[in-house]
Order: sequence, then structure tokens, then C-alpha cells
Amino acid sequence: MWTQADQLRLDYHVRTITLRRPGTPKQLHQAIARLHSTLLDRSRPLWEMAIIEGLENGQVAFYSKAHHSGVDGKAGVELAKVLYDTTAQIREVPPARRKRTSGAYQLGVAELLQAAAGNAARQYRKMATLLPTAARSLGAAALVLARQRTGAGERSLNLGLAPKTIFNDSITNQRSFSTLSVSLADLKALGTRVGGTVNTIVMAMCSSALKRFLKERDLLPKERLIALVPVSLRAADDQSMNNQVSQIRVDLATDIDDLPTRFSAIHASSEAAKAVVRELKPVMNIDIPLTGAPWIMTNLASLYGRTNLSRHLPPVANVVISNVPGPAAPLYLAGARIVHYHPVSIPAHGMALNITVQSYAGSLEFGLTACRRVVSQEESYELVGYLQDALEEIRRLPDVARDVEQAPAAANVPAPVAPPPAPKARRRQSKSAPIEIAPKSVVRRTRRTDTTSARTH
Repeated sequence: MWTQADQLRLDYHVRTITLRRPGTPKQLHQAIARLHSTLLDRSRPLWEMAIIEGLENGQVAFYSKAHHSGVDGKAGVELAKVLYDTTAQIREVPPARRKRTSGAYQLGVAELLQAAAGNAARQYRKMATLLPTAARSLGAAALVLARQRTGAGERSLNLGLAPKTIFNDSITNQRSFSTLSVSLADLKALGTRVGGTVNTIVMAMCSSALKRFLKERDLLPKERLIALVPVSLRAADDQSMNNQVSQIRVDLATDIDDLPTRFSAIHASSEAAKAVVRELKPVMNIDIPLTGAPWIMTNLASLYGRTNLSRHLPPVANVVISNVPGPAAPLYLAGARIVHYHPVSIPAHGMALNITVQSYAGSLEFGLTACRRVVSQEESYELVGYLQDALEEIRRLPDVARDVEQAPAAANVPAPVAPPPAPKARRRQSKSAPIEIAPKSVVRRTRRTDTTSARTH
């Protein structure tokens, strides 16, 4: 249940941090990791921002954090229309007048139960009206799954449980964080040339990096790693500030040494999972009412973490890999251009590493967020280096149009199909561009040159 805050202490929500000299990128990453280690105060509006000064390149970093219940990927894009400008012209925003409320600072049990009962009634009515749609969607999804059944000797597209890895462990509140930026246009052209999408390239980069990271520690399982990939359930015109996300599982094919074959397997698994989601999307975004869910889920999550069940139970996936479309045009904050917009996301018990990727102004911005006990800060940088090496490996793959007939037959993996050319982006007429919540860095206003930005859930 959401309530209206009648007072907002900006000095609490927006803070300033100064890095010690020399103010290196590593120091910035460590500062963001510390900021990301603390929970938001539930007695206040669930967001915080930090202006980080003292960087050696003269830039200023801007970090923002919001609770995932109020912001998912698409909602973060909409939030950018409020936070950022599309030109260096600084907006003048008059302060909002204070809204007087009933004066109740904390809600009582009676109010919460009343809200829960009303929400449950609405959701049950919605579920009843969607029953015919649910039946059709389930039937269509079953047909898709049936078409994905593979014959003897072929690689199955229906995934089982994931193998145990060091990433499948209980986490602490401590974080490590690192970033990487690559050209989006380069990845689009590369995907077309080798027979995949930008998402396939990202998944293949992560697959190679994780495979190498575990293999060098003699911890690579013989079975394939599986990625948990968030997918948006929003309608195209839905701009509400909430969380409408489900998840699919994608085969990372780390049990395949041959890169072209592994690339094809990743592409086939990703496209198959998205096909199922397309059929089930009309009914996946239904809330199942459960009175007392916040208390129940909080205690269950604490129990799951403290008992180390994640070490003993078979995992459904090994890591979280998220790809979020971001703003295509450059954004500005306080007159300074945002140069980079790196995502800072959420590890969880059982999946201590989260690799989130967001497009921004012609770049693809990687943010690696992990439990520091499982993946240290130095190991996070090691993974970034492996991602860069993996991209260079993919660049050396043969053109799909030239070598499709010579694709390896032993793996029996469907040959990838080059995606259709992306439609040309239309120029936005509004004064603001979409964006997601994340830490950001901005150039000093006197220079009016560059900015770096990052987001966080």
C-alpha cells in the first residue's frame, strides 16, 4: 500500500560525497558499491541520490537508487523524463506546495488489512475475466513447446535445473561493482553479420566470460550454465511507476567449446524462450493475492539466506543477465551532458552475480553487481576483461551468409537466422528522453562538456 508523503527532506534524499585523491574510476566503483550496500529506509520515500565529486578527470558522478517495487526497467525509462533534460538548457522547476494529509505517520494493521482485502477482491475479479484468455495462451504456449521438442542426438531447448556454481550461494549486504561500455551500432552490425541479435551477442559475451572465469579456478561444471533473464510484461503505452517483470531462462551453452556452435545454441535458446513469453504474456502479469505477503516473504527470504539453503538446493539458474532498452539520445543533468549511464542492479540469495546491460545514446553500458564475498572487486574487474576478450572472439566469427552451409553438424543446433534490419529510430519531439534509475556522473557546469551516469534499483 502506498501513502502520500506530506513532507520531503531533500537534504536526506540527496547527498554529496567527495572521493579522496586521486579520484580514480576504481575509487568511484568502490563508492557506488558501498552506497548500494545499504537498504532504503522504509519510513521515508523509497529513493536516494548521491552526487560524487573529486574524480580525477573533472567529471561528477551521480548515483540514484529506488526500490524495485516502484521502478522496473521501463518505469526507470519513464522516470528519466522527469530527472533529465535533452538539451543543456537547465529547467527551472518551482517547488511543489506541501500537500496536507491525515497526519497518520504509520499505517495500522486495520488499514493494511483493509487495503489487502480490497486488492485481493480486484485481483480475483481480474483473474475471472482472464480465464478464457488464459486457456488460449496456455494452449498456444504448449504448441510452441511442442515445436521445440528435439529428436535424438539434438541439443534440447527445454532446460532442466542448473548445475551448482560459486555464484549459487547466500549473499551478504556487501557489494562489488564494475562497468564496461561498447558501441551499440558495432554490436548491431556484428549481430547481423554473424547471425544473431544484440541480445545474442551480450549473452555470448557473458557465456564466454563466465566459462573462462570458472575454468581458470577449476570450478566449471560439466553441465551448461543457465541465465535468468528478466523480461518486461508491460503494454507499449504503459507508463505506470511499478514493477511488471517476469523471467525466462536461457542456455549459456558453456559445455560447448566451439564458439560458433555455442553462439548458435545461445541464439536458439533465447529465441525459444521469448516465443513462449509472447504467448503467455496476456496472463503472466496477474498478481496472486496473498494477505501478509510482505511479512511472509521477508521472513522466508531471511530464513533462506541464514540457513544456506542456496548452497544445497539445486538452482534454477546460475546468474542474472538483463538487457534493458534505454534512451537513444544524449541526456543532460544540470546543464552537463551525461556521457555514460551504467546500471547498478540486484544480486540475490542463490544468484550472487547480476550482469545488467542498458543502451544509451549509441552505447551499450554494462554494470556488474555482485555480493563482494562471492565476487570481489578485483574479480569483478577480471570479469570485465573477459567480457572484452569474448567480444573480440565473436568479431572473428565467420559471416553467417557465407558459411551457413558449413555450420557444424555434430551439435545439431539450429543455424541462427539473421534478424531483420532494425527500424530507423524516429526523432523524439518531446523535451525529455526515457531512462532508467542508476548512478550517474556529470561534468562540472563550468565546463559544460561531459557526464557519466549510472542507475540502480
